[in-house]
Amino acid sequence: MGIRFGGDYNPEHWPEEVWAEDLALMKAAHVSMVTAGIFSWAKVEPRPGEWDFGWFDRVMDGLAGAGIEVCLATMTASPPPWLSQAHPEILPEGPDGQRRWPGARQHFCPSSPVFRAHAVRLVEQVAARYADHPALALWHVGNEFGCHTRQCFCDVSAEHFRSWLRERYGSVAALNDAWSTSFWSQAYGDFAQVLPPRNAPTFANPAQQLDYLRFSDAALRECYLAERAVLTRLAPGVPVTTNLMPQHKPVDAFGWAPSMDVMALDFYQDPHVPDDHVRAAYVFDLMRSAREGQPWLLLEQAPGAVNWRPRNGPKPPGAMRLWSWQAVAQGADAVLFFQWRQSLGGAEKFHSAMVPHGGTDTRIFREVCALGRELAALPGIEGSRSRASVALLADWQSWWALELDSRPSTALDHSRIALDHYRPLFEAGVACDVVPPGRELSGYRMVVVPNLYLLTDRDAARLAAYVDGGGQLVVSFFSGIVDACDRVRPGGYPGALRELLGLRVTEFWPLAEGRSVAVGDGGPTAAGRGRQAGRAYAGRADLWSEEIEVAGAEVVARFLDGELAGRPAVTRHDHGRGSAWYVGTRLEPALMRALLDDVRAAAGVAPVLPGLPPGVQAAVREGAGGRYVFLLNHGGRAVQVTLPEPLRDAWTPRAAAVTRVTLAARGVAVLTGLQRAGGGGAAE
Repeated sequence: MGIRFGGDYNPEHWPEEVWAEDLALMKAAHVSMVTAGIFSWAKVEPRPGEWDFGWFDRVMDGLAGAGIEVCLATMTASPPPWLSQAHPEILPEGPDGQRRWPGARQHFCPSSPVFRAHAVRLVEQVAARYADHPALALWHVGNEFGCHTRQCFCDVSAEHFRSWLRERYGSVAALNDAWSTSFWSQAYGDFAQVLPPRNAPTFANPAQQLDYLRFSDAALRECYLAERAVLTRLAPGVPVTTNLMPQHKPVDAFGWAPSMDVMALDFYQDPHVPDDHVRAAYVFDLMRSAREGQPWLLLEQAPGAVNWRPRNGPKPPGAMRLWSWQAVAQGADAVLFFQWRQSLGGAEKFHSAMVPHGGTDTRIFREVCALGRELAALPGIEGSRSRASVALLADWQSWWALELDSRPSTALDHSRIALDHYRPLFEAGVACDVVPPGRELSGYRMVVVPNLYLLTDRDAARLAAYVDGGGQLVVSFFSGIVDACDRVRPGGYPGALRELLGLRVTEFWPLAEGRSVAVGDGGPTAAGRGRQAGRAYAGRADLWSEEIEVAGAEVVARFLDGELAGRPAVTRHDHGRGSAWYVGTRLEPALMRALLDDVRAAAGVAPVLPGLPPGVQAAVREGAGGRYVFLLNHGGRAVQVTLPEPLRDAWTPRAAAVTRVTLAARGVAVLTGLQRAGGGGAAE
């Protein structure tokens, strides 16, 4: 059927006479899938136990008759007013003890057995009624878990947390050890004494905070799994998913991936951020990598402006097409929007839609129809996959621990640090997977670790084995510091990575806000290891620095001024058949690019396509339908791309193959015929 195309469909916002027009317009726009029912609970169950599915039957039947598939929601994302009125105990509480009231959405405590019971009862009704419906293609559980209620601190959650701790630790003695409760006289005599990390006079126990983040993620996942169990029982064989959010700290995408039949994402690029496509690329690669290369679904994006940023700029002409094809190029098998028809009332009435307030005679609707035609004209992309020889490691456990309070610096931002390391690879045109540290790494020529403040012994051993086997590893500052219980590893930093990196960090020197230091070449021997022998590393660094003592590593670059002048800033250590590089500061972008280019050269990693103009992204997907080469011009000017071999325009397969392609500003080309494997393989 090709790449699925469509959006969130909320017919309950409109009188039924509009529904027939919707179906006709969907056909004109080549819509092939909609998500339906996300916020329909109050309408299908207007009073406790009274069901009214007749109107939704007509919606489903109409979509089936139009040949449009439905990603059917379980309708549990927003409880109806009668439920919170009858059971106010389902409402969440913040760490300040204040209740969060109805009137918006997601006003439920994830641990509430009352909420879960009502949600499961609703899902049983929905699944039993539509399990065999011809429109049903996919189940959509809840909506954006943890978007608004990230954690609940009520008494129900407290008791659930204690149960979770009993299962995790088994005894109070083990809990006290894990939480280092001898500090500040916090030792517990019974699990009943344990509370969530509510507002306290000063810093809460960091291990307690870390475990509550783990627990809160688990509580949300339990809600998902309870609904999934009903769906798989009543509708076996129908895939189940939920829409995750990008770089969403409360929900561990890698932890959720095994229970999702296909990864699904909501992503809203910001037109006011010129390089937001780089953040998109990182998130798309993470989604593709979460289930080891399986295609994923873009379930929400905006055709124009959103309504929830301080300043909501529209997408300029061509941006919606470009960013949609970027998702496809990086593994998406569906491109859907929020929403189909723009609401006239409610909190999202100024959020753009495929059918805007202005109707069909609008730029947005014309661009929607053009994109739908393009996607429909290229069947065969769906199911195809990408390959990468570089991996960037990301870990939610470490993220949670890194950004707690009482650290050497509160300026360490996991997402920002990740992008600082991803960007040079993206700009070099290298395909990259984003994977957890527990993933098998031996298939990658190069692995980049932006930060793993929390690192388990097992994952540290994986990194060592990877380098021993011949891999090129890049590790950045403040990594390997604590174990899974947020306890500092004795013997000096970076803990479990000292031997692998061939160095010892004796003291952290976080830099003051706005301050930078000069970094320069560490010597001709080290520089000569790179792609360009004798390269002179020269530039500036900010945010962080460390006092490093080498213990077998060679110095690649040094701090040239400040308190650490003359001390190592970047090192390299040969270990087994590979090498481990260490970066003890945040290098400015050009310097980071130079360093990673040299590591790539040592690893033998080439870009997807050589010689791309700045701002042009290339990606390759391969499958039963053939090999597709995507060229995406994120720049504001037309550019010409020289191809390594003749390729054909995928939309005009009878056209002659060409070796040059002109891309307009925000232009897209989809080509076929590339004979050699893409994906940033070995350098030639």
